Amino acid sequence: DVDEFAPRLSFFWNAHNNFLEEIAKYRAARRIWYSLMGERFAAQKAASKLLRFHTQTGGSTLTAQQPENNVVRVALQALAAVMGGTQSLHTNGFDEALGLPTERAAKIALRTQQIIGYESGVVDTADPLGGSYYLEWLTDEVEAKAREYLDRIDAMGGAVAAIEAGFQMDEIEAAAYEYAKSVDDGERTIVGVNRFVEDTDVEPEVFPIDPALQRQQAERVRALRASRDQDAVARALDDVRAAASGTQNLLPPMRVALERRTTLGEVSDALREVFGVYQPTR
Repeated sequence: DVDEFAPRLSFFWNAHNNFLEEIAKYRAARRIWYSLMGERFAAQKAASKLLRFHTQTGGSTLTAQQPENNVVRVALQALAAVMGGTQSLHTNGFDEALGLPTERAAKIALRTQQIIGYESGVVDTADPLGGSYYLEWLTDEVEAKAREYLDRIDAMGGAVAAIEAGFQMDEIEAAAYEYAKSVDDGERTIVGVNRFVEDTDVEPEVFPIDPALQRQQAERVRALRASRDQDAVARALDDVRAAASGTQNLLPPMRVALERRTTLGEVSDALREVFGVYQPTR
């Protein structure tokens, strides 16, 4: 019964730079999910048809050049996600194209969410741009193109068959290539990268990583392995492999393994022994 688990399903989206298109994307996704769950899967519960999703601002849109510009990019992406109906949100630090975010960057990312949530007023109503002639048209366009993809995947025999044929990866790679080419050719403006460029010798602040932390963590792992019951660990990892080899729920044996003080890497290695490592099909 799809209603037993559908209300617990959730999705993870990214937010890109085109403000109105992003809002349309989330609106179209909600429409498609609602109709698919009701028409294809015969869901009866209203909660089964509601699209729950988290959004993270687009790390791929952040630039190492003039990194402060990313503050504006992140703010617009976050605003689009909120106006598109996201239930939760992660805002990237403006310096993440350079490495881990500094404390200053992380705080600005947090304050971005707080200003949108508490000062902007856009959270006071659902779908605040609903009814806009352009946004409604754009939502229709995005939905139609998304349904074309669904039809193509269905014609291949479903999502698994399409993955095995390399369809999704090919589409992602083609889109990434076209995006990069449009930036390189100047067809798409990226401020500070291919237009409004500045020559500067100012070194941006980056998050400092203390090499001692790596040594300390390695020592913690060594101490953990020396103090645990190795036989219990081996049995727990055997149970993970057995579950992975069959049709059992993997979560219970993985939980037991972690309670026996196996490391995440050891559990992952056990799964890799069964499933292998992903390799592109072409």
